[in-house]
Amino acid sequence: MPIKSMYVTYSDSIYQFIYFLVGDDELAKDLTQETFLKAINSNPQFRGESSEKTWLSKIARNLVYDHFRRKRLLKFIPFLHEHEQIDYTYSPEQWLEAKNEQYELYEALGKLPHHYREAIVLRKIEQFSIKESAQILGWNEAKVKNATERGMKKMNELLGGERDA
Repeated sequence: MPIKSMYVTYSDSIYQFIYFLVGDDELAKDLTQETFLKAINSNPQFRGESSEKTWLSKIARNLVYDHFRRKRLLKFIPFLHEHEQIDYTYSPEQWLEAKNEQYELYEALGKLPHHYREAIVLRKIEQFSIKESAQILGWNEAKVKNATERGMKKMNELLGGERDA
């Protein structure tokens, strides 16, 4: 698939993935653009061993790490909520309750160690398979499964044990 088609198909998903890791809208936009620029420059390296989305996600993850290494900030920033849209089909009370619950989830996710957060974002939010997540993270499948399970358990603890893991 040409890069332009990949951009149209995957840019929103790649942006969201990066945003969950960095928590900054402008930085996520910049890194999303860098991801596709890097893909253009390395397109001959795509061998079809994984899906295009998996390949792009791995590039994105590496760019996030490179950014934080350059800044000597290999930690992850708590989530911001500027990108979220209001769903006007809710009553004000329902909307407020949903926003509070989202905030609690984002806050708990933001408190997790980065390896747990990455596993949860890929598996539970981005819906990658264990195999695809392992390819993106450069881990074996057992490590992805363990990090996801332990991360969900830790999130559950942070949320006061109120939600199912």
